[in-house]
Formats: sequence, C-alpha cells, structure tokens
Amino acid sequence: MRLKDRVAIITGSARGMGRVIARRFAEEGARLTVCDVHDCAPVAEEIETLGGEALALKIDVSREQDTAAMAKKTFDRFGKIDILVNNAAIIGALEVKDFVKPVEKLVSADWDRILAVNIKGVFLSCKAVIPYLKKQGSGKIVNMASNVAFTGLPEFIHYSTSKGGVITMTRGLATELGAFNINVNAVAPGLVMTEAMLSTFPPDYSEDVVGKQLLKKEIQPEDVAAAVLFLASGEADMITGQTLAVNGGEYLH
Repeated sequence: MRLKDRVAIITGSARGMGRVIARRFAEEGARLTVCDVHDCAPVAEEIETLGGEALALKIDVSREQDTAAMAKKTFDRFGKIDILVNNAAIIGALEVKDFVKPVEKLVSADWDRILAVNIKGVFLSCKAVIPYLKKQGSGKIVNMASNVAFTGLPEFIHYSTSKGGVITMTRGLATELGAFNINVNAVAPGLVMTEAMLSTFPPDYSEDVVGKQLLKKEIQPEDVAAAVLFLASGEADMITGQTLAVNGGEYLH
C-alpha cells in the first residue's frame, strides 16, 4: 500500500472530492483526519468500515484557532503528521444566483467569503501543520487549485483569483520548505462531476466543457484523487513546486 503508516489530514472531506480522496487514502493504508464545516462522522465511519482509522473534526479553515486545533488533535491522536491535503473550498456551497456575478456587481462580502476559505484557509492549514512536518524532517502538502486559474471563467473572478493564488502559494511554499524535505504541489482539476458542480452549473455545461477537452469524457472525482495520491506518495519524492492539471486536455499546461 502506497500510504501505509502515513498520517494525512484532508480538509473539506465531508463530501464530494474530499470524501473520495479520503476513501482512496484509506484504501492505500493512511490513517486520516477528515475535517470540514459539515459533519465528517459518516466519512470516518466509511473509512473504518474499510478497515482504516479516522478522526472526524468539525472545523472552519478560515479560523486560525480551528486549524491549529486540527493539527494538534491529529498529532495527539496519531503521533505524527505526514500529509496535508488542502481541499476545502467554496464554489458549489453558494447559491448560483448569489455566486455568479459580473465583476462590477461583486461586493466586498462576495470577495471576502471566497478568499477567506480558498486562500486564507490554505495558508492557515499550512501554517498549523508545517511545524510538525519540519520537526520530523519530511512531509507532503497537496493544494487543490483549478483549471480556471489558467483559463479564467466569466463572472467567477473571485473564484478564479483564489485558485490562481493557490498555485502561487504552492510555489512559494515549495521554495521555502524544500530545505526541510517538505514537498508542496498542487492539483488543478477541470470540471469534475461532484455534487457541488452538478448543483452549481446547468446540465448542458458539462457537455460544452467535454467538447473542449482532448479526451472526450467527463472527469470523475476518482481521476483527481489518483493525482492527489501520487503527489502525496513516495513516488513523488522528487517533485515539488508543480501543478498537475487533471483536465482531459481542456488546457495544455
């Protein structure tokens, strides 16, 4: 198993992409902290059914005291931290009519809400976990970016900006943490068929996106989980500061 005896924290793992990543990590032998603003107990139960071990926490990654508690409780439970997957983000959690707006109609509250989770949340989660990784002299951080960081997306300027920031932060962290044997990479999915995506976009939107891809099939959460697993595993020990696009060839990065 590729993550045997590894301890991983996966934010935003109550449902959707995070849940799929958590299950895949458990299948590969990881012990997990699953955390979200939503209840993660069902995910933890699924993992335990698979024979794994999981700690379920309810946290808001935009709150520093929550991310600090996340790291401490993980260390107290498992005795170490090896992997952090920054998956928590806002997109489908908002009503489309409130979320999709021309730039001139955005208000500061729209901007602040997106960046508080998608940028500040990544920063705070890293800040909380990095001291533990430094102390043990190794670790893997995988940040969830998005294809829209490269392509842009009309009326989603706050979301596109946040995901571009994740890529920039990934490079900055990799530069700073390489001396401590800590790898920092990002995964940039295209349009993935999660509950959030299905509730955010109209039914024909996915057909339009697939039509622009070189590979004419929908991207599934399992496709993204495989990329995250690779970057979190020993197979990626000499990869850092990179962004792996899982987008069916929609954009050639």
